[in-house]
Amino acid sequence: MPEDQREIKYPRRLLIRAILRFLSVPAFNILTEMEIIGEENLPDKGPFLIVGNHFSFIDPVAFVRIAKWPLEFVGGAVFPHAPTIVKFIPKMWGYYPLYRGTGSRYALKAAESILKQDGILGIFPEGGNWAEVLRPPRPGAAYLAVRTGVPILPVGLYGFNDVFPIRLGKRAKVTIHIGKLIGPFIISGHGRERREKLDKLGHEIMSQLASLLPEELRGFYSEDPAIREAAKGTEKYPWQDKVEGEVEGRVH
Repeated sequence: MPEDQREIKYPRRLLIRAILRFLSVPAFNILTEMEIIGEENLPDKGPFLIVGNHFSFIDPVAFVRIAKWPLEFVGGAVFPHAPTIVKFIPKMWGYYPLYRGTGSRYALKAAESILKQDGILGIFPEGGNWAEVLRPPRPGAAYLAVRTGVPILPVGLYGFNDVFPIRLGKRAKVTIHIGKLIGPFIISGHGRERREKLDKLGHEIMSQLASLLPEELRGFYSEDPAIREAAKGTEKYPWQDKVEGEVEGRVH
């Protein structure tokens, strides 16, 4: 059956996901010293988008660690720089792949369907983890928020790049900083006007994420001119004029 005709079901894969979520707790306890801030901000139910900064290929697993509801993801179809030992996890969990540099119509359709079924969807607005400071977003998260009328839960993640390679006797210090729900958002207009408003909303989302990160990681959203200057170059989207798989880059 063609991808765009598949039925989108939410929730799904309940048993395997429950096992993976259960295992994420001892795994993080063994490998990290984890601090979770703002756990009281986790909503009891959907629909909403959970969005995070994307510095590490482990970031989706951090979302799994705090999830107390069925959680779906849309994300990059290729993650060549993740260690082989963890590459099986996204496939076991199941997610809707976005081929960067394409429209990825099926993944966006799936995302809308999940949210319309009162689901929870994880997405990383930067579109990849090729840098370790906050960068401008791609339009996907803002588009989905406006299209479906759901609020957004921002989550700041840092320290996860230090988890691998594993160092015996030393655990990485990682933080999950959960913000408060923002939105829902309504945007009017058409064409260029609407796109400009979506871009503005995207920057608002990133500013919310920046507030959950240490100043030195806020990149383009830092109040420090030196940090913003040092971030220049990281905003270049590796798939601007290419399709995923045709360029080398530090992506998940």
